[in-house]
Amino acid sequence: MAKTISIGTQDFAFIREKDCFYVDKTSFIKEWWESEDAVTLITRPRRFGKTLNMSMLDYFFSNKYQGREDLFEGLDIWTEEKYQKLQGTYPVIFLSFANIKYSDFKTSKTVINGLLFELYIQYKWMIWEDRFTEEDRLLFRKVNEEMDDATATQALKRLCEWLYRYYGKRCIILLDEYDTPMQEAYVNGFWDELTAYIRALFNSTFKTNPYLERGIMTGITRVSKESIFSDLNNLRVVTTTSNLYATSFGFTEKEVFDAMDEQGIAGEEKAKVKKWYDGFNFGETTDIYNPWSVTMYLDEQKLDTYWANTSGNGLVNKLLREGNQDIKSEFEKLLKGECIEAEIDEQIIFNQLDEADDGVWSLLLASGYLRVDGIRQDEPEDPRIYQMKLTNFEVRKMFEKMVSMWFGKGKVFGRFVSAMFEGKVREMNHYMNEVALNTFSYFDTGKHPSGRKEPERFYHGFVLGLLVDKAGSYMVKSNRESGLGRYDVVMEPKSAEDIAVIMEFKVLDREDEEETLEDTARNALQQIEDKHYDADLLARGIPSERIYKYGFAFEGETCLIRKA
Repeated sequence: MAKTISIGTQDFAFIREKDCFYVDKTSFIKEWWESEDAVTLITRPRRFGKTLNMSMLDYFFSNKYQGREDLFEGLDIWTEEKYQKLQGTYPVIFLSFANIKYSDFKTSKTVINGLLFELYIQYKWMIWEDRFTEEDRLLFRKVNEEMDDATATQALKRLCEWLYRYYGKRCIILLDEYDTPMQEAYVNGFWDELTAYIRALFNSTFKTNPYLERGIMTGITRVSKESIFSDLNNLRVVTTTSNLYATSFGFTEKEVFDAMDEQGIAGEEKAKVKKWYDGFNFGETTDIYNPWSVTMYLDEQKLDTYWANTSGNGLVNKLLREGNQDIKSEFEKLLKGECIEAEIDEQIIFNQLDEADDGVWSLLLASGYLRVDGIRQDEPEDPRIYQMKLTNFEVRKMFEKMVSMWFGKGKVFGRFVSAMFEGKVREMNHYMNEVALNTFSYFDTGKHPSGRKEPERFYHGFVLGLLVDKAGSYMVKSNRESGLGRYDVVMEPKSAEDIAVIMEFKVLDREDEEETLEDTARNALQQIEDKHYDADLLARGIPSERIYKYGFAFEGETCLIRKA
């Protein structure tokens, strides 16, 4: 029988009380509890059920919900008497950093302090009990949004102590989306300040806290140990390449297909759902589906980019857009459905992402945009090389949309492409200079602005735009061998009756006896001829008169195009 699907609800009790659609993940409770790990960090992509699972843990362990067996009856965890007796028996502190998305350190710290203050307010009744001293009450009252750092970093540890003294049991701490403020700090330039504050808070809470029973944190990325976990040697880290908790977040294929049957969706739709939303691998477990997109699909019963359309792509957009030519070339392979290879460091060092190309792919893997198809290691002492592809069709559609947005939603860019296939050089020059003016700085805001040292950032991004715009009818190739040399871009039509295009990009080089952009454009065209870049196209049977050859000359943000 079909069940009501409550979109966006992350409160476990609400879903169970209303008998809404729910995929049973309570086996996670047992697996985590029996691990005996002091502090656990679990990283999973956004909207993969992390918050709902943390809510489930809260309702299961917290003594605030003692006697709420109705929430768990009929689920996996309730089949064992041992766990029936465990429900509602611990003081639990549950907080989330999910909404800490601010552009400055002061506001971020104030909001975190406010979360700690809200926790204290929940227990203000307790501190007036006779077992607590006036000194305890003085320390309690010092916790507020404007408290000093020393008070803030000790706040959770002190609350654990007071709860221990009141209940006689050590605390469980649940921290959801711990790394959200970290990403904002990186993007907005206050990384060092925030990590110093968070490091002290985490050290006090999870390392030097004798009143902690267990701790669990969730997030998207594993922030490097040196950044905030340097003092935590009791931390169990579970990333997307780990086997632990592999099926606890996200839906297995059986869970998805059973849900489709329950909702009365025709069996022939299963292959389409698999194409769009399958593809996530956690450890050695494959065929994990995106739970947000599947849930939305079950409710609306149409395929769409549900997960990709939610917020959270800003950092990925920035890194790919501003990435150097190597990053853009690898991204080009991904958009074509090909594999890329890279070393992966699962400890994301955010403040080094601009310098380390492999760090971009590590972040994309952790965020769920890439999946591991294989691992190569020639010798035991060699680094492990990960072979990765875009996760699924939904992710590909997301990136295609992202690239289109780089060119102002494609209006001027589309006019340029149309003029190029019509051989209208004058219009091409007009549109291309508008595109270049609007996107040069957009592609290159790092240490080497495009107009001076790295124009490759622009025209490799430009190639991605061509790839997305003409993917249905053209094979777009860049920096490939052909004839006697290498070309920048060839657009090879899938039909030999269509126009083929060869583009050579050059930057004005006065040391190469080029005085004007006209000289550079002519040299680009001469290189096309001298290197026989049309060899492959001619061999395919495309007549020379249907092969348009363009020389692109750049100086700063100015472009001149000439046609052979």
